[in-house]
Amino acid sequence: MNDIYRYDASVDGPSASAHRAGKNSVSRRRRKMLLAAAAAPALSVPAIGFSQSSPPSPSIGDRPAAASPENVSGRERGQNITVVIGGSTGVGISYLPLIVMVHNKLLEKHAALLGIRVRAQWQRFPRAAAMYDALVSGQLDFASGGVSQLLASWDKTRTSVKVKGVGALVSMPIYLVTSNPSVKTIADFTAKDRIAVPEVRTSIQAVTLAMAAEQSFGKGQVSKLDPYTVALGHPQAMKALLDGNTDIDAHFSAAPLMYEEMAAPGIHKVLDSYTVLGGPHTYNAVWTSTQFHDANPKVFAAFVAALREAHGQIQVDPAGAAALWKQTEGVNDMSAAQIERIIRDPEIEWTMTPRKFMTFASFMNEIGLLSTKPDNWQDFFFADVNGLPGD
Repeated sequence: MNDIYRYDASVDGPSASAHRAGKNSVSRRRRKMLLAAAAAPALSVPAIGFSQSSPPSPSIGDRPAAASPENVSGRERGQNITVVIGGSTGVGISYLPLIVMVHNKLLEKHAALLGIRVRAQWQRFPRAAAMYDALVSGQLDFASGGVSQLLASWDKTRTSVKVKGVGALVSMPIYLVTSNPSVKTIADFTAKDRIAVPEVRTSIQAVTLAMAAEQSFGKGQVSKLDPYTVALGHPQAMKALLDGNTDIDAHFSAAPLMYEEMAAPGIHKVLDSYTVLGGPHTYNAVWTSTQFHDANPKVFAAFVAALREAHGQIQVDPAGAAALWKQTEGVNDMSAAQIERIIRDPEIEWTMTPRKFMTFASFMNEIGLLSTKPDNWQDFFFADVNGLPGD
């Protein structure tokens, strides 16, 4: 997969062999687009598309309060129900099933089959905390992000809105990469290094790094690398790593950025999450509250059916999914063929089936990130997907 982001020298300039030379091979246009997506205030994007030129829909703050169980029948009989789907960062190919769902109006399709009319909107959140607040306050209907976010949300709301998982979005590895030639394993990191992760301690990257630290340094050493970690969004972290003008010399990234980083001169992989977890694991998932689930049974059923169909479309037509992602995300420095190769990568599985959730949950409980240890993965997923062969 290292050749996925192999660049044409006529576009990005000649490569250099020095450690920090040539790190500007990622196009400025691509960086500006990613940084703008991460830094901008959260905006609802119309269901008709995700192009950068599309006018924004009203902010979720303008939405009416979520329906309570006693008035749900009125909402589901209502006209053009707006269903807001949130993504933590929303940047990356792991959100492809939701992009396919919204762009191809699959939720609208399955809702119509159940006799209701809905309109899906996509909402990007730069930080996980803001998305969590929007979900529990009823300003957001579905949230999506990393495994650890779902688990933490389930744990925090067990006595209130009771967040549970709806389904996985994708199983894919995440790579820890660095520009420091002296770092071959995580044991080689020193106080001079800075490792960028989306959220310190709580993100899936941070939790995986803690797992790796315990495996490398021994029991009780989960925090060994914490002093070297810095909370930074993926686009900013990639820019810092490739520019080489900051202290950031490592990034625990995700597709497609991790492939782009590894294609740059002087960048190499230090850690693969599949090795740490002992096999494929879910990277991103989608969840909602039991309050919303119970109050909106038809909307929820339509969402599950739409998500299942979105996964099917990606599996059947990866070329079409690649073209859609390129268009809607405004990606100009990757070809559709390069994106398709990522989608087809044997390491990546587009599935709703939860993978390695209990491994994450048990570890997070051991280190104090979860106050409750679930008995099985079905404890934090709705019964609608409990028949899947998850773990």
